[in-house]
Amino acid sequence: MTATVGVAAIGTVWYVASLTVGAGTEALSYVFVPVGGVLTTASVLHLLRGGELDPVARRFWGALLVAAAAITVGYGWLAVDMLAHAAQARTRSMPLPAAACVAIGFGVAIWAVARVPVVTAGGVEWWRMVLDRTIAFLGCATVLWYVGLSPMLSAREPWSRQAMALVGLAFLVAVGAATKVSYVAGGPVDRAAIRLVAASGGVTAGIVAVLAVWFGYAGGIAAQAVVMPLTPVLATLGVVAQCRADLGLRRHAARSGVLLPYLAMMAVDVPLLAVAAGAPLSWSVRVVLVAAVVVTTLVGARQFIAFRENARLLRNTRLQEERLQYEVSHDALTGLANRALFRDRLATALATTARASVLLVDLDDFKTVNDLLGHGVGDRLLVSVAQLLRAEVGDDGLPVRVAGDEFAVLLTGADADPEALAGRLLAALDRPISEHRLLVQASIGIAAAVPGATVDSVLRDADVAMYTAKQRGKASFVRYVDGMGEPVLAHMQLGGELRRALDDNEFRLVYQPILRLDDNRVIGVEALVRWHHPTRGVVSPAEFIPAAERTGLIVPLGRFVLRETCRQAAAWSSEFGPDALQEAGLNVSARQLHDPDFVSDVTAALADSGLPSERLVLEVTESAVLRGQQVSRTLCELDGMGIRLSLDDFGTGESSLSLLRAFPAAIVKLDKSFVDGIEIDDGQAAAADARQAVARAVIQLAHAFGLDTVAEGIENAGQTAVLRELGYTHGQGYHLARPMTAQGVSRLLARQQTMAAAER
Repeated sequence: MTATVGVAAIGTVWYVASLTVGAGTEALSYVFVPVGGVLTTASVLHLLRGGELDPVARRFWGALLVAAAAITVGYGWLAVDMLAHAAQARTRSMPLPAAACVAIGFGVAIWAVARVPVVTAGGVEWWRMVLDRTIAFLGCATVLWYVGLSPMLSAREPWSRQAMALVGLAFLVAVGAATKVSYVAGGPVDRAAIRLVAASGGVTAGIVAVLAVWFGYAGGIAAQAVVMPLTPVLATLGVVAQCRADLGLRRHAARSGVLLPYLAMMAVDVPLLAVAAGAPLSWSVRVVLVAAVVVTTLVGARQFIAFRENARLLRNTRLQEERLQYEVSHDALTGLANRALFRDRLATALATTARASVLLVDLDDFKTVNDLLGHGVGDRLLVSVAQLLRAEVGDDGLPVRVAGDEFAVLLTGADADPEALAGRLLAALDRPISEHRLLVQASIGIAAAVPGATVDSVLRDADVAMYTAKQRGKASFVRYVDGMGEPVLAHMQLGGELRRALDDNEFRLVYQPILRLDDNRVIGVEALVRWHHPTRGVVSPAEFIPAAERTGLIVPLGRFVLRETCRQAAAWSSEFGPDALQEAGLNVSARQLHDPDFVSDVTAALADSGLPSERLVLEVTESAVLRGQQVSRTLCELDGMGIRLSLDDFGTGESSLSLLRAFPAAIVKLDKSFVDGIEIDDGQAAAADARQAVARAVIQLAHAFGLDTVAEGIENAGQTAVLRELGYTHGQGYHLARPMTAQGVSRLLARQQTMAAAER
């Protein structure tokens, strides 16, 4: 870089000295360009050898190396010829071989610039870019023609054909590179480097043309000594820019291609203004006028394309906004309005003081569908429910999917009848729906907007009414009335208290002994959980167990019962011997069986306590057994561990031979409802006989499958006697032993151990 600048500086100093003191022959002016060309060629060669260039950049700079070398050879040939004929330098033309080398160099440079990748585009964008580049090229070329080539053609001292061709090629390099660089997307060839390459040909060619036109041969001397040596300087600066880019020093450049066509059109106006100012209408001016017309036509075509493209973009933008607005306000699965649109419409209805009612529709036991048939079937069922809502609501309201299996309907207007709509919905759900022909029920809560109501208050009232419908047996609708929310709210608040109770260790276990009916000997216990509330005292399980199921807290509560039961059973075995207590049982809910960590929780509880797995009994209800494949796999895995499974409340659900075959049970517990009144032999003998028949059938089934039996809820000696006659050997109930603390069981076992020792 320094050397090429030095050559240009020496040329300038020599030219000044030549004008002032006549230093040296004029032929020396032709030496500076080839010397600078040698230095430029060396710098490009150094870039190719030293830099890790991208293949595209390597191809570009390789071509420029050839171009620089050819131009240097051509101008070196010219310098030798001029020095050899120094006396005739003023009249000599450029030798044809030298001009050919320079022309080849310019041609290779044009080819290199043309192959630089530009912004990728397709369709209308490609045509727009072609028009932009054509406008830019014609605009720049027109100006260069007017200020450069045209004056050269009409100069007093005619130029040689070689010089005209070379200046024209230099102009092509400049215009082509200037147009090209505006569309280069910052790729492997640096934008600044291409600009400098363009300037090295165009700027110097333009100045040379002006000097030659105005000063004749004297201007040519200045061009050779002062102006043309700038070409190597600019080209070498391009090499430096590429090196900086490869080192990560490239600066981000905004695209100028957007403005270039307009700048080119303004450039065409420059010669037009000269014509308007009175310039003679020569043939070169006519060329300018034709070019201006062509550029103006192309600009019009470009504007038409831009108008069409902008219209298309605006149309697509509107469609996209409409689509996004629909997606934001509608449910993706069912296509119904979503919660956001529902709240917005309800707020509008309340603001206009119009009559408004809300129906909150919650599908009953929808989780069972997902568990048994899969989420895909559940989703299609939700779509079918949405279609049913649309059909029943019609134009009278807005059907909404609130979340999950919960839907809503917003009714407005004086003629709206929410109770009638709720009745139609429940009647429609009495028929199988969806492609799987499923029966589904729903609980519906209805709330009307009262004066002063807000969106949240109306939704809260509808939710309370829906929850009340579920508590009353599901598959029904309830309209909200004042005061309805108090018990529901208390029940909901119970969930929060349960969480606190778990954290504060407020739960305790009591144990109800299981006895042999012939000698009242304790053979096992069933663990029962009690909640010792700090202010309410002991809370009944009938009150908090449903809340624990609903909130999911039954899982950590069940884990506590499991670990405490195993620990206590192991402690009794250690204190009274392994035969003092054959089994320790506890109830397991369906929610726990669905928990993927339940088996590992049981394994950890047994391992931590040291209780043998065959001493643990897990009691499950018939309804829990029928909860799908996940529950079945869990039960089979527990059975494989040696844990005994007990079918609790047998006879109250869907008891069948297939259930006993499928369920790996070890124990069947006869439900208390078949024990109550089983001993009566007076006016209610028929009912007693029916209970005895059920009890007899249960024990026969159990014996047929090799299962143990336990009768629950024994409350008097008469029931014990009848059950013994029917073949039952084990039982539990208040008559035999009430639930007691662990200390009470310890005293019972100690007394039993003492009596056994006395008998021996």
